[in-house]
Amino acid sequence: MKNLHLSVQKLQNYIEENKYKGYDPYDLLKSPIFSLPILKNNKTLRFYSQQLGKRFPINLRPILNLPKGYNPVTLGLCIQAYTNLSLADVNKKEEYFDKIESLINELGLLIPEGFSGSCWGYDFYWQARNSDIPEYQPTIVATGIITNAIFQYYKVSASSKALDLILSSSNFITKDLKRTESDKGICFSYSPFDNQIVFNASMKAVRLLAQIYSINKDPKVKELADSAVKFVMNYQREDGAWVYSDKLNKRIDNYHTGYVLTCLKEYIDMTGDKKYKEQMQKGFVFYKTNFIEEDGAPKFYNNKKHPIDCTSASQSIITLVEFGEIELANKVAAYMITNMFDKDGYFYFRQFKTYLIKTPFMRWAQAWMFAALTQLLYQNK
Repeated sequence: MKNLHLSVQKLQNYIEENKYKGYDPYDLLKSPIFSLPILKNNKTLRFYSQQLGKRFPINLRPILNLPKGYNPVTLGLCIQAYTNLSLADVNKKEEYFDKIESLINELGLLIPEGFSGSCWGYDFYWQARNSDIPEYQPTIVATGIITNAIFQYYKVSASSKALDLILSSSNFITKDLKRTESDKGICFSYSPFDNQIVFNASMKAVRLLAQIYSINKDPKVKELADSAVKFVMNYQREDGAWVYSDKLNKRIDNYHTGYVLTCLKEYIDMTGDKKYKEQMQKGFVFYKTNFIEEDGAPKFYNNKKHPIDCTSASQSIITLVEFGEIELANKVAAYMITNMFDKDGYFYFRQFKTYLIKTPFMRWAQAWMFAALTQLLYQNK
């Protein structure tokens, strides 16, 4: 695709020149003003301030003296991107492997204490609707994204350091995460601090368990993963969709649906268990039909076009590539490069119907697009 290689290079330069540091849509609570008594303990005010920081068209962070963050997920996604680049350009494989090994070392330093295995969180305090998660405290979402990237690297490098982190993370899943159990199977909690039923989050635990099974062939690992897949498959709607959670049961969005599908595909590929293949295909048909516009615009929700969101776009490209829809993935990438890529080498956050948020969020936009576009670049090779 025209401009793909150049866009990847400019984006890589932007990320590396900023040393992987940047702002995040949810990082507003890092501002010193939220240490003031009136703001420190008011959960409602903190939650809505965080939402304002995400939605405000002007970047408030420099005004609020908020430092750029060093997010473990950014490092993980860059590992995924460098792995893709090592496959796309084998002449530079050692150069990319050196970058990856350096980032893996950094991730080792960012593992929080007090948990049973390797795990990661975000570099900011996250005031969520149903839980409070302090900075760097782990979630299966952050851990699952990072371990998936490390696993992709392990497959092409056989790195012992990568393998150790992957295997260690299984202890985080089996010993630290809580479980909802029923006759439908089990659902892993979002984090060790809650009992939320969030389908894409539990599927990230499934993906990691399936990847570990592909390494050690432990039948107990596969059995545990299968039980968690069964739980999520029981919540698939008749039209093929999944809602976000049992609480937000009307929300069907792009990237969380994409997470479920790509994690399910990895489970099937890594374990050879094909009993959910028909449901996976049904889910992908819903995804492709409802989240990609004719012009390549990736919709955030299934029932309306706007906002055009950078993580949704990235996950659209990844999902389409993994399901063999390369032409459509190129179309999404072309839309994003044409409409939401700045001449300085970064992607904008969100395009709404009447305004554009240009804030260059590092994890949400740059790292995700780096991982997605490099995967597409390799497929286009």
